This record gives sequence, C-alpha cells and structure tokens, in this order.
Amino acid sequence: MWLITLADLALLLVGFFVLLQANRTLDRDVLFAGMRAGFGVESPAVADPMAVARARVDGFAPGGTDADLRAVIDWARDVARDPRIRITVTGSTDPQGDVDPATGSAAILAADRARAVAAALVARRAVSPDRLILRVTPGTRRAVTLSVGFAGDSHLQSGDIR
Repeated sequence: MWLITLADLALLLVGFFVLLQANRTLDRDVLFAGMRAGFGVESPAVADPMAVARARVDGFAPGGTDADLRAVIDWARDVARDPRIRITVTGSTDPQGDVDPATGSAAILAADRARAVAAALVARRAVSPDRLILRVTPGTRRAVTLSVGFAGDSHLQSGDIR
C-alpha cells in the first residue's frame, strides 16, 4: 500500500516538473498567480513595512483634530525621498474623554486625526497618497504617530523570489 502512495507522489512531482518545463516562456508572475489561484489563495498577504523610524504629532486638544504639523511635514518630506518606503499614520486618543464631539466615538476621532495629518502631508507634497497607510488605535494617547517603514520593491509580491 505504501508503495502505491509513494508512486503517486513521485508521479505528481514529475508532473509538476513537466508543467514548469512546458511553461518556460510564460511570465513568472502570471505562472505564480495561476498557482495561487489553483490552490485557493486569493492574494498573497501583504506584510506591513518594517518600521525604521518614527515621529509623533502631539498637541491635540481633547476632541480636536488640529495641531502644529510643520516639523512632521519637513520630516516626512526628508524620509520620503526613498521610493521604497511607506509611512504609516496612526491616529490615537486618550483613554478617557477624548472623543469625537459629533458622535461620541474615540475611534472616529482617532481616524479623523490620522486623516488630517495624512491630508496635510499630501497637500504639502511631502509624500504621495499611494505611499501612506492609515491606522487607528483609540485609547492610547492624544497623538498621531508616523512610522517610516521599508516596504521593498513594489513590483515583487510576498513570497516571490527573484
């Protein structure tokens, strides 16, 4: 019985190598996408960029979204010179009483703060919008944290080796 199982495994392996040899002219990315689809993988998981530097915007009033952004805009412009980086903008709120005045939600206020900082970065041309990632962590501190992460080459997908 085990010999039949071993023979089945060997035939599958030979078939896989025949498939690879027969498709030598195929685009590698197309071949990998087809294999992912065949095994039911919808899309490769995108790993968060590896953080290498951080900056923080403090000075938000309770329930407010306005703060002095001059220093962080200059900082972001400087670090965004490398096209391989992404900036994660994380909005947060104080644990007690720091909520959106209209909705009473700390999560909405944290999102509004992150969006306000991201919009200022884009409006001042410090970084393009496709290089920004927005996150929300309500209940930690009344600030917005910017993390510079090395995302690598954008044309490579997770798991692909070149």
